[in-house]
Amino acid sequence: MKVLIIEDEKPALDNLIQCIVNTDSSIEIAGTTSRVAESINWLQKNPQPDLILMDIELSDGISFNIFNEHPVLCPVIFTTAYNKYLTEAFEYNSIDYLLKPIDLNKLSNTLRKYKNLKQHFINNYASLNNYLNNPKKTKSRIIVKKGTEFQTVKTDDIAYFFTEHKLVFAVDKDNKKYLCEISSLGETEEIVDSKVFFRVNRKYIVNANYIIKFRSVDKSKISIELQVLPPEEIIVSQENAPVFKRWINDL
Repeated sequence: MKVLIIEDEKPALDNLIQCIVNTDSSIEIAGTTSRVAESINWLQKNPQPDLILMDIELSDGISFNIFNEHPVLCPVIFTTAYNKYLTEAFEYNSIDYLLKPIDLNKLSNTLRKYKNLKQHFINNYASLNNYLNNPKKTKSRIIVKKGTEFQTVKTDDIAYFFTEHKLVFAVDKDNKKYLCEISSLGETEEIVDSKVFFRVNRKYIVNANYIIKFRSVDKSKISIELQVLPPEEIIVSQENAPVFKRWINDL
């Protein structure tokens, strides 16, 4: 971990360095600066550090001015003899606010907090990256029940899904109705291609390839007409209407 220290008092700087060494000898001091202008210059010429320990009142101004002149992308631990900047400090990447003289135990706890936060975001990034690189696998066929027998139906041939009495049914392009081996419409959404199928309301999921037209009704709701006529009018709920329009537009 590389740390930049911004501190204009030599005794305070020496104390910070010693505290860091005593807390974790693996931490590298990437640089030290003592003024706002010098700090901006350092940030412009060097890679962003992992963490900054920053005094607030410097010889040429308030260190908050650094953020106005150069983007600071890493977390910051503010170190100051005053508590009047506490609220404002947390508007600038702050993960802690330590009052001088810096206590070794408090600094150690703050560095531990930083490492825990970093690990948390690394883990979440790994999960997100895995999701983006391994998108959900949609099914090309689903298992349905016809009488006492089971068979498979191509997902592309299904005009719409609907739920009734807590059961999920599929209706294909030939208007044949099947009982699905699926427990809910929520589960159905997980196994069909979201670029092709859209859940218009609590009862129906429709296939874009079987939509003939749609129109606005009852203020902001939408009525959909399918090639395969359902037993009732399919209405896109008011909360889903804007999303439906974007989905249709992206097809």
